[in-house]
Amino acid sequence: MSVTKSLPHDAARLHVTGQARYVDDIPTPRGTLHLAFGLATVASADIAALDLDAVRHSNGVVTVLTAKDLPFDNDVSPSAHDEPLLAKDTVHYLGQPVFLVVATSHRAARVAARKGQIDYAERPALLTLEEALAADSRFEDGPRIYQKGDATTAIDCATHVIEDTFDIGGQEHFYLEGQAALAVPQEDGGMLVNSSTQHPTEIQHKVAEAIGLPMHSVRVETRRMGGGFGGKESQGNALAVACAIAARQTGRTCKMRYDRDDDMTITGKRHAFRISYRAGFDANGRVTGVEFIHMVDCGWAQDLSLPVADRAMLHSDNAYAIPAIRIESHRLKTNRQSATAYRGFGGPQGMLGIERVMDHAAHKLGLDPVDLRQRNYYDAADARDPAKDNTTPYGMEVTDFELHGMTQQLLDDADYTTRKAEIATWNAGNDRMKRGIAFSPVKFGISFTLTHLNQAGALVHVYSDGSVHLNHGGTEMGQGLFQKVAQVAASRFGIGLKKVKITATDTAKVPNTSATAASSGTDLNGMAVKAACDTIRDRMATHLAELYQVTPSEVEFRADAVKIGSESLPFAHAAQICYEGRISLSATGFYKTPSLNWDRIKGEGRPFFYFAYGAAITEVVVDRLTGENRILRADVLHDAGASLNPALDIGQIEGAYVQGAGWLTTEELVWDKRGALLTHAPSTYKIPACSDRPDVFNVALWDGVNREDSIYRSKAVGEPPFMLGISALLALSDAVGQFGASYPALNAPATSEELWRATAQLETSL
Repeated sequence: MSVTKSLPHDAARLHVTGQARYVDDIPTPRGTLHLAFGLATVASADIAALDLDAVRHSNGVVTVLTAKDLPFDNDVSPSAHDEPLLAKDTVHYLGQPVFLVVATSHRAARVAARKGQIDYAERPALLTLEEALAADSRFEDGPRIYQKGDATTAIDCATHVIEDTFDIGGQEHFYLEGQAALAVPQEDGGMLVNSSTQHPTEIQHKVAEAIGLPMHSVRVETRRMGGGFGGKESQGNALAVACAIAARQTGRTCKMRYDRDDDMTITGKRHAFRISYRAGFDANGRVTGVEFIHMVDCGWAQDLSLPVADRAMLHSDNAYAIPAIRIESHRLKTNRQSATAYRGFGGPQGMLGIERVMDHAAHKLGLDPVDLRQRNYYDAADARDPAKDNTTPYGMEVTDFELHGMTQQLLDDADYTTRKAEIATWNAGNDRMKRGIAFSPVKFGISFTLTHLNQAGALVHVYSDGSVHLNHGGTEMGQGLFQKVAQVAASRFGIGLKKVKITATDTAKVPNTSATAASSGTDLNGMAVKAACDTIRDRMATHLAELYQVTPSEVEFRADAVKIGSESLPFAHAAQICYEGRISLSATGFYKTPSLNWDRIKGEGRPFFYFAYGAAITEVVVDRLTGENRILRADVLHDAGASLNPALDIGQIEGAYVQGAGWLTTEELVWDKRGALLTHAPSTYKIPACSDRPDVFNVALWDGVNREDSIYRSKAVGEPPFMLGISALLALSDAVGQFGASYPALNAPATSEELWRATAQLETSL
């Protein structure tokens, strides 16, 4: 079978040779126009006057559009219809698009956009969580609360109680390919849109709505993205709609691409959180109750903030069976960029909260942090205590828990006990620098929490020469989705991978698709492709069995051949025979995730099909005088089920760990007092570089299969390994803790400045 094999990414050669085509590489017709937004220069104000004469007279400008010139209701929101394409009377953040320039070149449009004169009647801007809370500026009436048991009483009666508050910063997506769109008017008045998007159907819907056409008149195509990470789930709507409107008005192809500064200034980030916690533990280190308060900075528009904040709540237990827990979530509205989807979709923030609790408790109780975590794990899948409550805070029973065995294997493979003793000896002999080591587990739920999104379609053709062509609703953003799904198709037909071709995601071929998000791309689309392939295969088997006078069960597809009883035909010959027999060799496939039942208002049900697990141990070193630090070593064991492609999965795990560590160590977003984003370019925003990866980086896959009936019993690897980077923050905390007796209460990201501050504070308290 083609599945389970380590095969290279289908476009790897194109990537490294520069031949891979992205939206900005698509050849455009003569006369193509280019677009740029004119941006607000204050964070909160009414627009008193708008003078665009200089813009209109700028070299190369064809037309300039404002909100009053738009032919639709001026909304590009994915959810609440609160996100205008162009600000009409009011601006809500510094960087919000106010007008649209259509010009003959990309440079001409950008130059002209800087010439707009906007007079503002400024209003007080809400730039902090405290200001938003004081103004009761929020996206839901009051907080959302999920709870299990009586957490307050459990904590009050506990032997040990801890409490604290810490901040978790946002994160810029920093995809290599920026936001881009291209709209081509069609002869029948329709529109073809090429978009760098994770959600072609949403682009189709928003464009159709904007230009007043049914969805069948708008075709959206996405061959690949140069990275997405959630930042292209909803943020591409504005570019696609702007291009379509301009193309409709001018009758010419229109293209829009954000430059990096504009991209970072305009688009949403990961949600910043402030988490307050109060937790109780017994004398043996078992948690008795936890209370969390999540303050979530959602930015100026709702976007996807509600499900993001929900998922943070859903992952506030992580790997731990907590008898009593209360999670209170405030979704606050501020005058910053609208926070949006980001890899993990709120899960990392919620998970970091409980990992901070466990780390803090271990420090207070004088226990090894790994040991304390193990004592609080859910029961193992094969060793469950029927008397123990093994349900999550939202009432879902955990039946597939893998972390007991995974933890022990990782501790052994990484030689944790010996290394911890060696680090203690090394630290005793060094005053300026200290090393730290930490472990963190991951239990991450797989499925969209909006149940109807858990569906996928596919279209498969077998040609008479035995070659196979397929499309599905998932998008390729570098993660290897196309390769994995092609492996599924090759395996179903028993043919070599070279005979299978996947082309661009296209709304004209597979309709009503969900976003490629929630780590569900392979799960959903792989199963849809399997269904389509099996339909064709069954038709072929029935026809061939009739011809050769055997039963269909005696027809096998393997090794590029079709075995029919005692006969064997090359697959291509079998396809030709079926074609000549007038057998349909084309089929659609559909899949919907089973067993889901979720009520987000009550916080009850089964929102996830299964859980993916992982564990990491990270070792770091910190310089107390400067806060400079390095990740010395990382050991990772991750659960990919029966991996469809181990090479791709390990690559995803490596990248996710580094991105997660970057979020918690170097990637700091900074706004000034006016609400201007200061970290809007690579010169001011520090993503991890190659030199920041661990000097020793060991990644292995857990030898297990999915207990649920997923595609070939594999598990998702898009988001779950991101949270392995939490171990880097905990290791830094361990290192800083060597400089004093108190618990080193780090905020995230733990930049050099933050580490220096915490170290100095601990030394002062000695």
